[in-house]
Amino acid sequence: MMKVEQDMTQMAIHKEAGIRETDVAIIGAGFSGLCMGIRLKNDGRDNFLILEQAGRVGGVWRDNTYPGCACDVPSPLYSYSFEQQASWSRLFAPYNEIQEYMVKCAEKYDLNKHIQFNTQVVAMRYNEDMRRWDIETKDGGRLSARILVAGLGGLNKPAIPNIPGIEDFKGPKMHSAEWRHDVDLEGKRVAVVGTGASAIQIVPSIVSTVGQLDLYQRTPPWVMPKADYEIKPKDQAWLTKNMWAQKFLRNYIFLRSEMSVFGLFNPKLMKRAENQGRAHIADAVKDPVLREKLTPKYTMGCKRILLSNVYYPALAQPNADVVTSSIQRITETSIVDASGVERPADAIVWCTGFKVQEPMATVEITGLGGRNIKDDWKDGAEGYFGISAAGYPNFFFLVGPNTGLGHNSIVYVIETQVDYILRCLDWMAKDELATIAIKPKAHVDFNVELQQKLRKSVWKSGCDSWYTTDDGKVTTIWPGFSFTLRKKMTKIRKNDFDVERLGNEHCFQ
Repeated sequence: MMKVEQDMTQMAIHKEAGIRETDVAIIGAGFSGLCMGIRLKNDGRDNFLILEQAGRVGGVWRDNTYPGCACDVPSPLYSYSFEQQASWSRLFAPYNEIQEYMVKCAEKYDLNKHIQFNTQVVAMRYNEDMRRWDIETKDGGRLSARILVAGLGGLNKPAIPNIPGIEDFKGPKMHSAEWRHDVDLEGKRVAVVGTGASAIQIVPSIVSTVGQLDLYQRTPPWVMPKADYEIKPKDQAWLTKNMWAQKFLRNYIFLRSEMSVFGLFNPKLMKRAENQGRAHIADAVKDPVLREKLTPKYTMGCKRILLSNVYYPALAQPNADVVTSSIQRITETSIVDASGVERPADAIVWCTGFKVQEPMATVEITGLGGRNIKDDWKDGAEGYFGISAAGYPNFFFLVGPNTGLGHNSIVYVIETQVDYILRCLDWMAKDELATIAIKPKAHVDFNVELQQKLRKSVWKSGCDSWYTTDDGKVTTIWPGFSFTLRKKMTKIRKNDFDVERLGNEHCFQ
C-alpha cells in the first residue's frame, strides 16, 4: 500500500474512533516541553500538541511556591539561550519570576494554541501496526502521534517517608512542592523533616515567625555561600540595551560552573572546598555542639551541594533545634524520635525531595512487543544519551537518565537534547523513515561506558543520595562537562539505530 493510501486509511480509522492525530506529541509544559515546542515552531513544524496536566505552564516553578523558593543556578544561565532576559530582580531569581518568564515565552512564541491544559496523560502505547503512539488521558481522551516527546521531568512526584502513625497526625502536613498557603504557621511549633534544597530555603523564611522550629536531619548537607545580589533597575536597563553584556555574563557563569567538574571527579580537589564549607558553618554557628551536628562527614559533592547565606544563622536562633535522631513514629500531636524523645508539633513540613529514581512512574509506557518501561528500568533508569531507550521507536525523553548536572544549568542540557531531536526529525524526513529506534547493543554499550566513567566520581564515594539507586547505580548524573554532552550529541550515530522506511520494509543501518 502506498504511503498516501496508508495515511488516508489511518486517518479514517482514527476519525471514526474519535482519536485526535498530531505529528509530535509533547508531554509536559515545563522548561523542556516549552523548549521543544518553541524550537519546533522555529523549525517550521506546526503540527504538534503539548499535553499539560495543570492549568498553566511552569512545571516545578508553577508547583513549588513555598516560602523562600528560588533557583540555585544564576538566572542568566537558567533561561533559554535564545530568549535572554535582563529584568531579573536578583542573580538567583525567585520562583515567581521564573514562572512569569515561562508564561512570557509561551505567549511570545504563540505556544498556548498548541497546549491542551488540564490533560493528564495516563498511558502511552506504541502501536506497531500503525507505527504511531497511542496516548490515553485521564478523562478518557485518546490521541495518536508519530513522534512522542516526554518532558515530564524528575522533580514531579513528591517523596514522603512511610513513618508509623503518619496518618494519625491531626495538624496540617505539607510537602514543599505542595505548600498550603491557607495554613498560618505564626507562633506554631513546626517540624521540618529533611535537609535538602527546599529545607535550606524554607527554614530561614519561617524561623522568625514560628514559635519553635524542629529540624529533623538525617544527614547534614554541604552548604556553601550564595553569591546572590540584587539587580537594580538601572542595571537591568543597561543589560537590556547591551545584549553583548548579557551574553558575556551568561558565558562567564557557564564556564566558571564547568570548572567544578574537576572536583567532582577528583575527591582530593574537594578538600579545599570542604574547608570553605566548614568555615562557612563556623562563621554563623558559635555553639560547638550545633556546629558538629551541621558538619557533613562525607566528601563534598556526593550529595547535592547547596547554596545559602541564611541557613546556618537561622538554625543558630534560640527557637530552632536540630534533631539528628531518626523519627520512630508520629502521634496525633507530636513526633517521637528513635531516642524516645517526644516533641510536640502543630504542623509538619516534608522537605524530603522527590522520587527521582522512579522517572515517568505516573504514566504507563508500553513499547515494542508489549514491553513496559517500568520493568525495563526496575534496576535503575537508563537511556541512550539520556534521550531514548531500546524498544521504544520514535520516543524521546527530555532530561532523562544520566542527564542531570551537579555543577551547571539543566536548561543547557534541555537545549542540547532538543537540538538532537530536531536533527533526528530532519534525518527521518530526508531519508523517508517511518521510525527510528536505538539498537539494544548500542543502548547497552553506551550505559556500560557511562557507568565505568562514573566509578571514579564523587557520587560513588559512599554517601546515600538521590543520585543513586539503593544498589549504588548512578542514574541521574552526566559524568563530565556539560559541553562534552553537547559535542557528543552534535552528530547522530546512524549505525546505532534500527529504522523502518515509509513502506513496510524494515532495514538496518
